[in-house]
Amino acid sequence: MQDAQPSRTAQRVAIRRAAHQVVDDVPRVFDDPLAVAIAGWDTEADPQFGSSFSRSLRAFLVARSRYAEYQLAGAVKRGVRQYVVLGAGLDTFAYRNSFQSAGLHVFEVDHPATQAWKRARLDEVCIPVPQDMTFASVDFERESLDQGLLRAGFDQRQPAFFSWLGVTPYLSRPAFDSTIQFIARMPATSGVAFDFAVERSLLSPAQQLALDALSARVARAGEPFRLFFDPAVLVSDLARLGFGNLEDLASDQINLRYFAGRADGLAVSGGGHLLSAQVL
Repeated sequence: MQDAQPSRTAQRVAIRRAAHQVVDDVPRVFDDPLAVAIAGWDTEADPQFGSSFSRSLRAFLVARSRYAEYQLAGAVKRGVRQYVVLGAGLDTFAYRNSFQSAGLHVFEVDHPATQAWKRARLDEVCIPVPQDMTFASVDFERESLDQGLLRAGFDQRQPAFFSWLGVTPYLSRPAFDSTIQFIARMPATSGVAFDFAVERSLLSPAQQLALDALSARVARAGEPFRLFFDPAVLVSDLARLGFGNLEDLASDQINLRYFAGRADGLAVSGGGHLLSAQVL
């Protein structure tokens, strides 16, 4: 994030989620009826979405959204009634909340500039902000998450589920640690789902090329990758913090779960991982 400017990568992610609704075969991996409207772009008019790089990146983005919402569903079954979308960007869950009847309240956390841009975008395309959704402006590098959430009415005494998509690669390690430690202190049955970038030396040559290409793109947008993990070490670190029911999915496992048998070539080929964990 650059001060006083909305995230350019957040807009690009939204465009790729929208593209999935239009250019990929059905069944969709992630069905989002609001994606095209909020992205504000004609997905059929851009030929780049047929490239192998674009398909792979789009596959990862839609898989991580589906994964996070699947983990959220499990949390709701456990009795969780607070959902925190960290680095919300143009995420649309709050405006199609499938757990409204269960009383799920959504908190969207993001940088103030990105959040102001999103609110203007919602107004522009006439997507109403529901009563069971609250905006919480937080700059992860300069303010603690608990400060921003408490300001927004979040109840730290009650369990919550956190999705943290497309954020961790851009953070410093202290910022990551502060946020994950906050989640670890939440009441039992709370949980988190997030994606993360793997240390380059642990990737295959093809995955290294994909990472290099994506890293160059986000750097040109002024939002370079900063944080990479060894998956085994990360899982061990989370277990020491008190997390359990840990699941770490690499590209092969993501493809087996979400893209097996597809005829449109949609599959993940990069080295990004998806991880979920529960506070015990």
